[in-house]
Amino acid sequence: MRDEKASIDPELLKILICPMTRTALVHDPEAQELISEAAGLAYPIRDGIPVMLIEEARRL
Repeated sequence: MRDEKASIDPELLKILICPMTRTALVHDPEAQELISEAAGLAYPIRDGIPVMLIEEARRL
């Protein structure tokens, strides 16, 4: 079973950007989300896979 609070690969985090603003993301391990402060959105991480779809993001 996968650890729900597993950290995201730092190399992956370096290359992932917000699809709306093209800015860097911040990993929130507690919420299992990638935060785009510029867009005010939180992209979910499901089963260890970031879901980088604007329509799936939660507004902050």
